[in-house]
Amino acid sequence: MNGKPLVSIVSAGMSKFQKHEGLLAREIFTLAVQETFTRCPKLEPKRDVKSMFIGHMGEGYEHQGHMGAIIADWTGLLGIPATRCEAACGSSGAALRTGIYAILSGLADVVMVGGVEKMTHRTTAEVTEYLAMASDYPFEQYHGITFPGLFALMATRHMHDYGTKEEHFAMAAVKNHYHASLNPKAHMQKEITLETVMQSRYVAWPLKLYDCSIVTDGASCIILTKPELAAKYTDNPVHIVGSGQASDSIGLYERKSFTSLTSTKTAAKTAYEMAQLSPKDINLAEVHDCFTSAELMAYEDLGFCKPGESGKLLENNQTTLGGCIPVNTSGGLKAKGHPVGATGTAQAYEMYLQLSGQAERRQVKNAKIGLTHNVGGSGATAAIHIYRSAQ
Repeated sequence: MNGKPLVSIVSAGMSKFQKHEGLLAREIFTLAVQETFTRCPKLEPKRDVKSMFIGHMGEGYEHQGHMGAIIADWTGLLGIPATRCEAACGSSGAALRTGIYAILSGLADVVMVGGVEKMTHRTTAEVTEYLAMASDYPFEQYHGITFPGLFALMATRHMHDYGTKEEHFAMAAVKNHYHASLNPKAHMQKEITLETVMQSRYVAWPLKLYDCSIVTDGASCIILTKPELAAKYTDNPVHIVGSGQASDSIGLYERKSFTSLTSTKTAAKTAYEMAQLSPKDINLAEVHDCFTSAELMAYEDLGFCKPGESGKLLENNQTTLGGCIPVNTSGGLKAKGHPVGATGTAQAYEMYLQLSGQAERRQVKNAKIGLTHNVGGSGATAAIHIYRSAQ
């Protein structure tokens, strides 16, 4: 077997991604924790869990920081070290890597890693402003550019360099909505047509309304332990065999390329080498499709195809369930939803279900190796993890 396990996931949980009217982020997180503990009855949380790392992007949504200690309190784990991790939309991907550090250091045998964001009670203008804080203030925010605008610049350059069409972006949206229709925890559980996407209004050309991920509320968490202890808690763990995280300039204007994220490529290289695997070994992936164009770029940066050929994968349905490498079987950020702090561990939750054979209607047949790709900002942070089934 390739790649010695770094850590093992022995349980996972996720709230439904939706508008949670009247609930605070801390309360939404307890919904994910309840599922996590229910799935792992052999775990005694107060005895076993020794540390906690929580992805949470912004204080602005609820005028609330210090989320690590709050989550420890509301999950009945008060007293343990509980740390909030912030890396914009990559916050819980970074939290996952931090949890791996904690176990590999020997300071903790069992760690809870999760993420949460409560967003829907804010106006679109407010959410846009808060998200824009993950871009460069003096040279991007100050001049009025938003994340749809930044990703539109990247999409436009991809179209210019490679002949990518707006229809290719739309194909990613259609695929992800189909996958979300099979996911009872997705925000948008409905299929859409190519025409629906193409006829939707422009947000920032060439990106339209249906090219943009969904603002939602949600939480997710996983329980990590040492591989040699996994059997104590479950007969069906999922191992993490590769982990990579990298950074790049926060400003898009400073980068050498608008059609590739250096942070993704660097983190992926680290993760592949650690796992002793290559892109052709990956059976399924969850990638950071904050905008549909970002999904196409991820295919290329992760090595699933050559630069400029991502549109062909979509044209040939190769990233749809039943294809050679299904991508975003959860529905992705596009249709499952993107409560920013929760996204990284929500991707890990999907891998846990898929690689332990619990994904039900969206189960990928014979899935053994999976990858998650979580991005912060317009690519200043990227966290990549590779997973292997124990079956």
